[in-house]
Amino acid sequence: MPFALHRAMPALGLLLGACSPITMFDGLVPKDGGARQVAKGLPYGEGPRQRLDVYAPAGVADAPRPVIVFFYGGSWNSGSRGGYGFVGRALAARGFVTVIPDYRLVPEVVYPGFVLDGASAVRWVRAHAKDYGGDGDRIVLAGHSAGAYIAAMLAVDDRWLGDDRKAVRGFAGLAGPYDFAPFTVGASIQAFGDWRAPAETQPVTWAGAGDPPALLLAGAEDRIVRPSNGDRLAAKLRAGGVPVEVKRYPGIGHIGILTAIAKPFRGKAPVVDDVAAFAERVTQE
Repeated sequence: MPFALHRAMPALGLLLGACSPITMFDGLVPKDGGARQVAKGLPYGEGPRQRLDVYAPAGVADAPRPVIVFFYGGSWNSGSRGGYGFVGRALAARGFVTVIPDYRLVPEVVYPGFVLDGASAVRWVRAHAKDYGGDGDRIVLAGHSAGAYIAAMLAVDDRWLGDDRKAVRGFAGLAGPYDFAPFTVGASIQAFGDWRAPAETQPVTWAGAGDPPALLLAGAEDRIVRPSNGDRLAAKLRAGGVPVEVKRYPGIGHIGILTAIAKPFRGKAPVVDDVAAFAERVTQE
Protein backbone atom coordinates (compact mmCIF):
# COMPACT_ATOMS: atom_id res chain seq x y z
CA MET A 1 0.00 0.00 0.00
CA PRO A 2 1.44 3.44 -0.90
CA PHE A 3 2.79 5.32 2.12
CA ALA A 4 0.52 8.35 1.64
CA LEU A 5 -2.53 6.11 1.48
CA HIS A 6 -1.41 4.21 4.58
CA ARG A 7 -1.00 7.45 6.54
CA ALA A 8 -4.47 8.60 5.48
CA MET A 9 -6.27 5.43 6.55
CA PRO A 10 -7.45 6.60 10.04
CA ALA A 11 -9.23 9.63 8.61
CA LEU A 12 -10.41 7.57 5.68
CA GLY A 13 -11.99 5.04 8.00
CA LEU A 14 -14.06 7.76 9.65
CA LEU A 15 -15.10 9.10 6.27
CA LEU A 16 -16.20 5.76 4.91
CA GLY A 17 -17.69 4.49 8.15
CA ALA A 18 -20.16 7.35 8.07
CA CYS A 19 -21.14 6.45 4.47
CA SER A 20 -20.04 9.96 3.47
CA PRO A 21 -18.86 10.89 0.00
CA ILE A 22 -15.59 9.15 -0.70
CA THR A 23 -13.93 11.82 -2.77
CA MET A 24 -10.93 11.72 -0.43
CA PHE A 25 -10.53 7.98 -0.99
CA ASP A 26 -10.92 8.35 -4.73
CA GLY A 27 -8.25 11.04 -4.77
CA LEU A 28 -5.75 8.91 -2.87
CA VAL A 29 -5.97 5.50 -4.50
CA PRO A 30 -4.09 4.74 -7.72
CA LYS A 31 -6.37 4.19 -10.70
CA ASP A 32 -6.44 1.54 -13.40
CA GLY A 33 -4.62 2.19 -16.62
CA GLY A 34 -6.29 1.36 -19.88
CA ALA A 35 -9.33 3.48 -19.05
CA ARG A 36 -10.29 7.13 -19.28
CA GLN A 37 -13.09 9.47 -18.35
CA VAL A 38 -14.73 10.47 -21.62
CA ALA A 39 -17.54 12.67 -20.31
CA LYS A 40 -18.28 14.54 -17.08
CA GLY A 41 -21.48 16.06 -15.77
CA LEU A 42 -23.72 15.18 -18.71
CA PRO A 43 -27.37 16.01 -18.00
CA TYR A 44 -29.97 13.24 -18.14
CA GLY A 45 -32.58 15.54 -16.57
CA GLU A 46 -33.10 19.16 -15.66
CA GLY A 47 -32.04 19.11 -12.00
CA PRO A 48 -28.50 19.81 -10.73
CA ARG A 49 -28.20 16.25 -9.41
CA GLN A 50 -29.43 14.68 -12.63
CA ARG A 51 -25.95 14.42 -14.11
CA LEU A 52 -23.66 11.53 -14.97
CA ASP A 53 -20.04 10.70 -15.82
CA VAL A 54 -18.87 8.25 -18.47
CA TYR A 55 -15.71 6.12 -18.46
CA ALA A 56 -14.50 4.03 -21.36
CA PRO A 57 -11.68 1.64 -22.20
CA ALA A 58 -8.69 3.28 -23.83
CA GLY A 59 -8.23 2.61 -27.52
CA VAL A 60 -10.63 1.98 -30.36
CA ALA A 61 -12.92 -1.05 -30.34
CA ASP A 62 -14.05 -3.00 -33.39
CA ALA A 63 -17.65 -2.99 -32.11
CA PRO A 64 -19.70 -1.17 -29.46
CA ARG A 65 -18.88 -2.34 -25.95
CA PRO A 66 -21.35 -3.49 -23.28
CA VAL A 67 -22.31 -0.89 -20.70
CA ILE A 68 -22.35 -0.99 -16.91
CA VAL A 69 -24.42 1.63 -15.07
CA PHE A 70 -23.20 1.85 -11.48
CA PHE A 71 -25.27 3.50 -8.73
CA TYR A 72 -23.36 4.45 -5.58
CA GLY A 73 -24.70 4.13 -2.05
CA GLY A 74 -25.11 6.52 0.85
CA SER A 75 -28.40 5.70 2.61
CA TRP A 76 -30.35 7.54 -0.13
CA ASN A 77 -29.31 10.80 1.57
CA SER A 78 -25.66 11.30 0.56
CA GLY A 79 -23.14 10.61 -2.17
CA SER A 80 -21.66 12.11 -5.30
CA ARG A 81 -20.45 10.63 -8.55
CA GLY A 82 -17.19 12.56 -8.11
CA GLY A 83 -16.01 10.07 -5.50
CA TYR A 84 -16.34 7.02 -7.73
CA GLY A 85 -13.74 7.49 -10.43
CA PHE A 86 -11.94 4.43 -9.07
CA VAL A 87 -15.05 2.35 -9.82
CA GLY A 88 -15.56 3.83 -13.28
CA ARG A 89 -11.97 3.29 -14.30
CA ALA A 90 -11.78 -0.21 -12.80
CA LEU A 91 -14.77 -1.43 -14.80
CA ALA A 92 -13.80 0.47 -17.95
CA ALA A 93 -10.35 -1.13 -17.81
CA ARG A 94 -12.15 -4.50 -18.00
CA GLY A 95 -13.75 -3.56 -21.30
CA PHE A 96 -17.02 -1.87 -20.33
CA VAL A 97 -18.30 1.62 -21.01
CA THR A 98 -19.18 2.60 -17.45
CA VAL A 99 -21.69 5.25 -16.42
CA ILE A 100 -21.97 6.67 -12.89
CA PRO A 101 -25.03 8.86 -12.34
CA ASP A 102 -25.89 11.18 -9.52
CA TYR A 103 -29.51 11.11 -8.36
CA ARG A 104 -31.68 13.23 -6.11
CA LEU A 105 -31.36 12.54 -2.40
CA VAL A 106 -33.42 12.70 0.78
CA PRO A 107 -34.74 15.22 1.86
CA GLU A 108 -35.09 16.74 -1.62
CA VAL A 109 -36.99 13.60 -2.60
CA VAL A 110 -38.24 10.44 -0.93
CA TYR A 111 -39.23 7.15 -2.55
CA PRO A 112 -39.74 6.84 -5.48
CA GLY A 113 -37.79 9.96 -6.49
CA PHE A 114 -34.36 8.36 -6.52
CA VAL A 115 -35.67 5.31 -8.40
CA LEU A 116 -37.25 7.57 -11.01
CA ASP A 117 -33.89 9.30 -11.46
CA GLY A 118 -32.20 5.94 -11.87
CA ALA A 119 -34.68 5.04 -14.59
CA SER A 120 -34.11 8.35 -16.37
CA ALA A 121 -30.36 7.77 -16.29
CA VAL A 122 -30.74 4.29 -17.78
CA ARG A 123 -33.00 5.60 -20.54
CA TRP A 124 -30.36 8.22 -21.32
CA VAL A 125 -27.72 5.51 -21.47
CA ARG A 126 -29.77 3.40 -23.84
CA ALA A 127 -30.22 6.38 -26.16
CA HIS A 128 -26.70 7.83 -26.00
CA ALA A 129 -24.28 4.98 -25.20
CA LYS A 130 -23.30 4.76 -28.87
CA ASP A 131 -21.82 8.25 -28.66
CA TYR A 132 -19.20 6.91 -26.23
CA GLY A 133 -18.52 3.53 -27.81
CA GLY A 134 -21.20 1.65 -25.89
CA ASP A 135 -24.03 -0.65 -26.89
CA GLY A 136 -27.26 0.70 -25.43
CA ASP A 137 -28.96 -2.66 -25.88
CA ARG A 138 -26.45 -4.47 -23.65
CA ILE A 139 -26.67 -2.86 -20.21
CA VAL A 140 -25.78 -4.31 -16.84
CA LEU A 141 -27.13 -2.48 -13.80
CA ALA A 142 -24.88 -2.45 -10.74
CA GLY A 143 -24.62 -0.67 -7.44
CA HIS A 144 -23.50 -0.66 -3.84
CA SER A 145 -25.81 -0.46 -0.82
CA ALA A 146 -28.57 2.10 -1.52
CA GLY A 147 -27.34 2.14 -5.12
CA ALA A 148 -27.77 -1.63 -5.32
CA TYR A 149 -31.36 -1.07 -4.18
CA ILE A 150 -31.96 1.36 -7.05
CA ALA A 151 -30.37 -1.01 -9.56
CA ALA A 152 -32.41 -3.92 -8.22
CA MET A 153 -35.70 -2.06 -8.48
CA LEU A 154 -34.97 -1.11 -12.07
CA ALA A 155 -34.02 -4.70 -12.88
CA VAL A 156 -36.97 -6.52 -11.31
CA ASP A 157 -39.86 -4.03 -11.46
CA ASP A 158 -40.98 -3.02 -14.95
CA ARG A 159 -42.94 -0.02 -13.65
CA TRP A 160 -39.80 2.09 -13.97
CA LEU A 161 -38.17 1.27 -17.29
CA GLY A 162 -41.06 -0.22 -19.22
CA ASP A 163 -39.95 -1.32 -22.67
CA ASP A 164 -36.39 -0.11 -22.00
CA ARG A 165 -35.97 -2.90 -19.45
CA LYS A 166 -35.33 -5.30 -22.32
CA ALA A 167 -31.90 -3.68 -22.71
CA VAL A 168 -30.95 -4.76 -19.17
CA ARG A 169 -28.99 -8.00 -19.52
CA GLY A 170 -28.09 -8.40 -15.85
CA PHE A 171 -27.98 -6.95 -12.35
CA ALA A 172 -24.97 -6.99 -10.01
CA GLY A 173 -25.65 -5.92 -6.44
CA LEU A 174 -22.99 -5.20 -3.80
CA ALA A 175 -24.28 -5.26 -0.20
CA GLY A 176 -27.77 -4.36 -1.34
CA PRO A 177 -30.88 -3.94 0.81
CA TYR A 178 -33.61 -5.85 -1.01
CA ASP A 179 -36.02 -6.85 1.77
CA PHE A 180 -35.94 -4.40 4.69
CA ALA A 181 -39.55 -3.52 5.51
CA PRO A 182 -40.88 -2.64 8.05
CA PHE A 183 -38.65 0.42 8.36
CA THR A 184 -36.86 0.69 11.68
CA VAL A 185 -33.68 2.62 10.81
CA GLY A 186 -33.62 6.40 10.48
CA ALA A 187 -32.42 6.46 6.87
CA SER A 188 -35.06 4.00 5.66
CA ILE A 189 -37.81 5.72 7.67
CA GLN A 190 -36.91 9.06 6.09
CA ALA A 191 -36.68 7.62 2.58
CA PHE A 192 -39.65 5.22 2.62
CA GLY A 193 -41.69 5.83 5.76
CA ASP A 194 -44.41 7.89 4.10
CA TRP A 195 -45.25 5.24 1.51
CA ARG A 196 -48.56 3.66 2.44
CA ALA A 197 -47.73 0.18 1.13
CA PRO A 198 -44.19 -0.64 2.32
CA ALA A 199 -44.09 -3.95 0.43
CA GLU A 200 -44.32 -2.03 -2.84
CA THR A 201 -40.94 -0.43 -2.14
CA GLN A 202 -39.09 -3.74 -1.80
CA PRO A 203 -37.23 -5.46 -4.66
CA VAL A 204 -38.08 -8.88 -3.18
CA THR A 205 -41.76 -8.12 -3.76
CA TRP A 206 -41.37 -7.71 -7.50
CA ALA A 207 -38.65 -10.27 -8.27
CA GLY A 208 -39.63 -13.28 -10.35
CA ALA A 209 -39.94 -14.84 -13.77
CA GLY A 210 -38.64 -12.79 -16.68
CA ASP A 211 -36.14 -10.76 -14.66
CA PRO A 212 -32.52 -10.51 -15.86
CA PRO A 213 -29.82 -12.74 -14.35
CA ALA A 214 -28.41 -11.52 -11.05
CA LEU A 215 -25.09 -11.52 -9.20
CA LEU A 216 -25.58 -10.81 -5.48
CA LEU A 217 -22.38 -10.04 -3.61
CA ALA A 218 -22.05 -9.38 0.12
CA GLY A 219 -19.44 -9.20 2.81
CA ALA A 220 -19.85 -11.98 5.37
CA GLU A 221 -19.15 -9.43 8.13
CA ASP A 222 -21.62 -6.80 6.92
CA ARG A 223 -23.56 -5.52 9.93
CA ILE A 224 -25.20 -2.59 8.12
CA VAL A 225 -27.04 -4.49 5.38
CA ARG A 226 -27.29 -8.13 6.35
CA PRO A 227 -26.29 -10.61 3.64
CA SER A 228 -29.62 -12.38 4.19
CA ASN A 229 -31.14 -9.62 2.02
CA GLY A 230 -29.41 -11.21 -0.94
CA ASP A 231 -30.48 -14.70 0.11
CA ARG A 232 -34.15 -13.72 0.11
CA LEU A 233 -33.93 -11.94 -3.24
CA ALA A 234 -32.09 -14.93 -4.71
CA ALA A 235 -34.84 -17.29 -3.51
CA LYS A 236 -37.54 -15.23 -5.22
CA LEU A 237 -35.58 -15.01 -8.46
CA ARG A 238 -34.75 -18.71 -8.51
CA ALA A 239 -38.39 -19.58 -7.88
CA GLY A 240 -39.13 -17.72 -11.10
CA GLY A 241 -36.43 -19.57 -13.02
CA VAL A 242 -33.99 -16.64 -13.08
CA PRO A 243 -30.25 -17.50 -12.98
CA VAL A 244 -28.70 -16.15 -9.78
CA GLU A 245 -25.21 -16.31 -8.35
CA VAL A 246 -24.68 -15.46 -4.68
CA LYS A 247 -21.25 -14.83 -3.16
CA ARG A 248 -20.17 -13.86 0.33
CA TYR A 249 -16.65 -12.64 0.93
CA PRO A 250 -15.15 -13.73 4.26
CA GLY A 251 -13.81 -11.00 6.50
CA ILE A 252 -15.43 -8.23 4.45
CA GLY A 253 -17.87 -5.65 5.77
CA HIS A 254 -20.27 -3.15 4.24
CA ILE A 255 -17.64 -0.65 3.12
CA GLY A 256 -14.91 -3.19 2.44
CA ILE A 257 -16.84 -4.70 -0.46
CA LEU A 258 -16.75 -1.28 -2.15
CA THR A 259 -13.14 -0.36 -1.38
CA ALA A 260 -12.06 -3.80 -2.68
CA ILE A 261 -12.79 -2.41 -6.14
CA ALA A 262 -9.80 -0.07 -5.76
CA LYS A 263 -6.40 -1.39 -6.87
CA PRO A 264 -4.65 -1.41 -3.45
CA PHE A 265 -7.42 -3.48 -1.83
CA ARG A 266 -8.26 -6.09 -4.47
CA GLY A 267 -6.50 -8.81 -2.56
CA LYS A 268 -9.23 -8.62 0.08
CA ALA A 269 -12.05 -9.73 -2.24
CA PRO A 270 -12.32 -10.37 -6.01
CA VAL A 271 -15.18 -7.93 -6.49
CA VAL A 272 -13.94 -6.50 -9.79
CA ASP A 273 -13.19 -9.94 -11.21
CA ASP A 274 -16.60 -11.27 -10.22
CA VAL A 275 -18.57 -8.30 -11.55
CA ALA A 276 -16.60 -8.18 -14.80
CA ALA A 277 -16.95 -11.94 -15.42
CA PHE A 278 -20.69 -11.79 -14.77
CA ALA A 279 -21.18 -8.71 -16.99
CA GLU A 280 -19.15 -10.28 -19.78
CA ARG A 281 -21.17 -13.46 -19.63
CA VAL A 282 -24.65 -11.96 -19.59
CA THR A 283 -23.93 -9.39 -22.30
CA GLN A 284 -22.63 -12.08 -24.66
CA GLU A 285 -25.59 -14.42 -24.29
